[in-house]
Amino acid sequence: MLYPSIDKLLNIVDSKYKLVHVASIRSKQMLEKDHYQLNENEYVNKRTIGRALEELEKGLIEVKEHK
Repeated sequence: MLYPSIDKLLNIVDSKYKLVHVASIRSKQMLEKDHYQLNENEYVNKRTIGRALEELEKGLIEVKEHK
């Protein structure tokens, strides 16, 4: 089973496409800048894309709407 659940994440972000976009941007930031918002042992996932989703689920990433 994947963690965090896509059902929980879709309560935060209104579409799967936006979810993928936000997670990919954050994942690239993690790789390029080696900056993580949690300690290494607090993450469940080992890959940056999963870690980005965990940060989103914990409210560490704010998704803003462009108008």
